[in-house]
Amino acid sequence: MNSREIIYANLEHRNPPRPGLAFDNNRINDMDSFGVGLPKGYTPKRWIEGQYEYYDDMWGNVWARMTDGCDAGEIFKPAIEDWSQLKDYLPPQYDLDETVSAIRQGFVNGPDKFKLCWMPGWVFASSRYLRKMEVYLMDMLLYPEELKQLHAKIAVGFELLIRAAGKAGCDGIIFCEDMGTQNGLMFSPELWQEYFGELYCKLFGMAHECGLKVFMHSCGKNRQILEPLLLAGVDCFQFDQPTVYDMADLAQLLKKYKAGLWSPVDIQKILPTGDRQIIEKGVEDMFKHFEGGLIFRNYGDLKGIGVKEEWNNWAYEAILSHIKHNTLRSD
Repeated sequence: MNSREIIYANLEHRNPPRPGLAFDNNRINDMDSFGVGLPKGYTPKRWIEGQYEYYDDMWGNVWARMTDGCDAGEIFKPAIEDWSQLKDYLPPQYDLDETVSAIRQGFVNGPDKFKLCWMPGWVFASSRYLRKMEVYLMDMLLYPEELKQLHAKIAVGFELLIRAAGKAGCDGIIFCEDMGTQNGLMFSPELWQEYFGELYCKLFGMAHECGLKVFMHSCGKNRQILEPLLLAGVDCFQFDQPTVYDMADLAQLLKKYKAGLWSPVDIQKILPTGDRQIIEKGVEDMFKHFEGGLIFRNYGDLKGIGVKEEWNNWAYEAILSHIKHNTLRSD
């Protein structure tokens, strides 16, 4: 099997010869991942004031981060501070053909790689930034109609990007929706269904019609909506904290729906320990629970989680060692 076939085999639980691997810095990478480019008329801006760096995004928000802190930071000034701005708010504007061309320019790792296109936001992620998180959560109860109108505006833009990814020849799309805390959802499952269930089914269905697998990143413990998400059409969850779940339960659920897990060794409880034995045990546990539907990855912001590159390499070496051992055992 080539790299692309290995990823598909893991996503569909078709007895892959090994887990998928997606590592940078000249390590094994079965995937070719890229974005959609910038929308028409948008030029990013950044500036520093004291110990803070400020920057805008294509949605019209202004962000702030400490210059010696994590890469992203937090929303400083949201684009929609008052609902009176909603009527005239214009989401990022993409041209279909130009976007197809931009996506294809990201194909750099060869035709045998699984081509995964990153969406520049998603329904919840983009909306909560546009309103600021603490305001958005109140909106869910106080301004349901306005919030649904905002979601609908945003979803239309993603419909175009999904079509562009399919037309460009991608194998999948991925989006980020951090909906959980350490203990559970940020809102009730009923509110998730009210605001996202129908929209997700429509968007995922469109992706599948375009021949695309659907990957979803989400931090936190979202067990209450995992099955609805799988029923709606998620093909792979990208979790950075798999140990926040009961991993045996999560593995059983993924096997039931023939969906994959794309994950590093846990970035909260395992990698930051700097303990090689704990990290290697973390690798073994992931093989134990998820082998057959597993894609390993490295985490892109090690500085932000206080992890040294050496510790991250211990995980990678343990993964390769396990693959080699299993290969020799099966020969």
